[in-house]
Amino acid sequence: MLLIVPFVGTLWVPFYDSLEPRLGGIPYSYWYQFAWIGIGAAITAVVYFATREPDA
Repeated sequence: MLLIVPFVGTLWVPFYDSLEPRLGGIPYSYWYQFAWIGIGAAITAVVYFATREPDA
């Protein structure tokens, strides 16, 4: 279920359908999606370490 969060955050356009606020001159829609790269990687790491089998 945790892996669904990045999909909802990036695929539901009303979350980021604006140009303001700008961060360093970059429109909100760009840096919002760029931030999801790191968030998605962190969520994937959490799921990986929570579900992996212990070493034998």
